[in-house]
This record gives sequence, C-alpha cells and structure tokens, in this order.
Amino acid sequence: MRSPSAPFIGSEALRSGEVNRHQLRTRYRAIFPGIYVATDTQPSLCERSFAAWLWSGRVGVLAGLAASALHGAKWINADIPIDLICDKPRAPVGVSTRRDRLSDREIQRVRGLPVTTPARTAFDLGRRAPVGIAVARLDALMSATGVTVEAIQDVARSHPRRRGLRRLEAVLDLVDPGAQSPKETWLRLLLIEAGLPRPRTQIPVRAPDGSTYYLDMGWEDVKVAVEYDGDHHRTDRVQYARDIRRIEALTALGWLVVRVVAGDTPADIVRRVRAAIDQRLSVRPGRDSEWIPALDAHSTQIRRAVR
Repeated sequence: MRSPSAPFIGSEALRSGEVNRHQLRTRYRAIFPGIYVATDTQPSLCERSFAAWLWSGRVGVLAGLAASALHGAKWINADIPIDLICDKPRAPVGVSTRRDRLSDREIQRVRGLPVTTPARTAFDLGRRAPVGIAVARLDALMSATGVTVEAIQDVARSHPRRRGLRRLEAVLDLVDPGAQSPKETWLRLLLIEAGLPRPRTQIPVRAPDGSTYYLDMGWEDVKVAVEYDGDHHRTDRVQYARDIRRIEALTALGWLVVRVVAGDTPADIVRRVRAAIDQRLSVRPGRDSEWIPALDAHSTQIRRAVR
C-alpha cells in the first residue's frame, strides 16, 4: 500500500479507483505534471526524487546531487532540482534532464530507484561545478559511501571525451572524506591554497584517561590543529562546556589549536595558523617540554611555508 505522503501518478490512481476526480482536485496537489502529493505535505528530497522518476515514465536514472543524497551524502538542500538522465524533453520546474550514456555498471538501485553509482555520481559532480564546490560535494559523498578516488578515475577512463575532465582531475587531487562539513572543506582548501602542506584530517589524539579526541585537521609533527566551530558550539551550553574541557585536555597534551568561527577572514585565519606553526618551529630543542617534536622532513616543509 502506498504511503500517505508518497507521490503518485494521478491518472493511475484514478483508474484504480484509489481516488476520484474531486478528491484528486481538493486533497492533492501536483508537484510535477501528472504527479501528486497530499496538499498538507512537504515532500522530502527523496520523495521529490521519486516523483521526478515517476514523471519520467519510470525510465529516468537519478543522478547528480539527488543521487548523492540518496547515497547518504549530507549537506544537500532539499529543494535542489532533481537531476535525471533520460530522453524525455521539456522538464518541469524542479527537474533537470540530460541525455547521457550510462553503462549498466554505472547504475544501481537505492530505495527501489535507479541511481547512478557513487563513482559515477562523483564523476558527474566533479566535472560540473567550480573546484571548491565540487571538492565539498565529493568530500561528503566519499564520506557517506567510501567510494575511492581510484573508482572515480576508472569511470573517467571509460568516458575519455567528456567535458570537465581536467577540472575533475584537479578536484580529485584535493578531496578528503575526513571533512565533516562544507566549512571544513573550505578551511582545508584555504590552508592548502595559502601554501601550507596539506593537513591531515580527523587526527586521533589519545588522552591518558583512555578517551580519544578527533581534531578536524592539522599537522601531527608540530602538534598544530585547526578546527572550525559552528554556531552550535556557542549556542549549545552542553557543547560549549564540553569544548572547554576538550581544549584544556588537548593543550595539556601539547597541541596548539587554532579555532575558526564564522566571520573570521581568510587572511586572519592564515595569519593565525602560520603564527601557531612558527611558534612551534621556533622553539629550541631541549628548552621546553619533551613533547616538542623533532624537525623532520615534513616539519622542514612547513617551516618553508610559513616564512
């Protein structure tokens, strides 16, 4: 039996007797031509994707951001246009169609819907948006699915003449599934573009009491971390208190943590991170605590970057 909130094809519901014309007109509304939902419901992204597939005559393949969301990627707005690969022309508002070649191995079923695989979805997303946006989208998709750069490159090799392959190559060089939000992706790219060595993400730090803290990003050999604090870190009192205890523990373990918040300018962020790294690299061996690391090859690279 169909869920009360599920989209349906109006003509089919009329033929089956599920609704009559008066009920269809007064209790339901069309979100795409011929596709209806209950008047008092606001369809989710998944339900809108299902509705778009119904509109295609059940022949389209969901792709792009809609496919990424169905695969579990976060940070995707519910009102995005639904990307469909199909031959049906004149897409309605809220649906974007394109003709494209898909092999059988680039399609899978998710929640009963035909969807491009994570690798094919990443291949499409990585070619079509500005690099920074594309990296954030692939970070989220890779985090949700575990799809690898190698799998995405395999798809690219199967489509050697597609537009955007150079952009995809640049995007794949920058992706990191350790990012926990688009803002963390933005912050990581900012540091890389500033000439700093690529930070490691989700760095585990083991405390003496056995607990483990995970740092957004940083450089273990100099014990400098950079973290993005969203609004909930300030507005949630429990989170705020937890953050204070966490920073105290990390400081005791020898970490310098640069905390970034909304409103910080890129120039100020880079200046503060460089200053933190320079502070660590300027310490003379033997003068301070024993946790100060030796300057290995990576530390030397960092030293050059902050000068």
